Amino acid sequence: MTPEEFRTNGYAMIDWITNYIEGIERYPVSDPSLQPGEIRAALPAHPPTHTEPFSAVLHDLDTAIVPGLTHWQHPAFFAYFPSNSSYSSILAELATAGLGVQGMSWVTSPACTEVETLMLDWMQELLGLPERFRSDSTTGGGVIHGSASEATLAAILAARWRATGGEVNITGDTSKLVAYTTTQAHSSIEKGLRIAGVGVDRMRMVPIGDTFAMLPDELARLVAEDRAGGLTPFFVCSSHGTTSSMAFDPTPDIATVCAREGMWLHVDAAMSGIAALAPEYRWVNEGLEFADSYCTNPHKWMGINFDCDLFWTADRAALLGALSILPEYLRSKAAQTGAAIDYRDWQIPLGRRFRSLKLWFSIRCDGVTPVQEMIREHVRLTQLLAGWVLTDDRFEIMTPYPLNLLCLRLRAGDAATDNLIEQANATGQALFTRTVLGGQTCLRFSIGARLTTERHVAAGWNLLQSLA
Repeated sequence: MTPEEFRTNGYAMIDWITNYIEGIERYPVSDPSLQPGEIRAALPAHPPTHTEPFSAVLHDLDTAIVPGLTHWQHPAFFAYFPSNSSYSSILAELATAGLGVQGMSWVTSPACTEVETLMLDWMQELLGLPERFRSDSTTGGGVIHGSASEATLAAILAARWRATGGEVNITGDTSKLVAYTTTQAHSSIEKGLRIAGVGVDRMRMVPIGDTFAMLPDELARLVAEDRAGGLTPFFVCSSHGTTSSMAFDPTPDIATVCAREGMWLHVDAAMSGIAALAPEYRWVNEGLEFADSYCTNPHKWMGINFDCDLFWTADRAALLGALSILPEYLRSKAAQTGAAIDYRDWQIPLGRRFRSLKLWFSIRCDGVTPVQEMIREHVRLTQLLAGWVLTDDRFEIMTPYPLNLLCLRLRAGDAATDNLIEQANATGQALFTRTVLGGQTCLRFSIGARLTTERHVAAGWNLLQSLA
């Protein structure tokens, strides 16, 4: 593709993206009739023997790819969690691809490193996070990961390093380490522990209360039992808004146990932490002043397209101790003198993209006011939906609903609720996901798409009522 073709086709691609987003309601949220292999079968089985015009690629995008999508930007997408994008962040992705820089260290791309550091400090300020997470603090700082799963693994590795005095890097011995979380925490906790060599037999599920939040007294009891058994409790994950039920663990009380026992406290607010952009929801930050690490995802509820997870730590020495490896070909005077950050030492991979441009473009071009208004509207719609559900005796609400997730079920039981979810999704008019809370099947009604309005929530609720 020549520069002139790139320019012409680039304009066509931007028009295509705009038309897709603005006209997304012409598609079903997903096509339940699709079977595995259908998309591949609609495309050529072998690579082309000659170049094709870009118009042919766009044609296949329209006829083969888009019909096979689950449309996460659809206003009737009530499944999983929000995954918003915005035009400014899409343009930033284009700039990132065009620049094509490798930001593994300061010397490989100074601007990539310094803009990222600035964006983490901007977001610390916008979210009202503790000062100890800032890059200009004595011990803390932040980094952009691809997902909360990566951030969780980084936290586990830092905790592992600190608990063993760095010996784990030499011996690899994790046989006595024990971690603690709840059944409501994200599955990435278990995956991270597996990768870090801490088996599931040393992953304790702390009992939860009526609101599905961790019980600190039970945490203390389990820790005492493990210490008596000669084990080393080293890591606790407290969730601020679990994916399954939006449970908020009591971090201040958990932190008391962690401080007494010398355990690393990681707070996972992947789905809900962005609510703190609106000052009235800053309660989602409760207890963060005691956390060793914290993460939240602008690519969920802020309009920053995937992937963009913000990870902060108050103990960067432990993070660097766990992850820093310095072969000769990566050495630089800037890093050795401490004048610059090499973010390759703050993450699992060596290479890294210029992800911070998405935040820089969006905050500058759109500001935070539209995001604050969107968050407030989604919370209002969730409260409105809850009111509607409470007037229908066939349904019951299973969890508190302080933000944008409502978990409900049919009083008729699990089979009826499962059938309702399946029938609703089969219409293509909306998409919901299932979870199990207290041993009972629930339907998750997650309100978070940027284009969702009261009309779409009402239509989703009316669909459930008609099928119940």
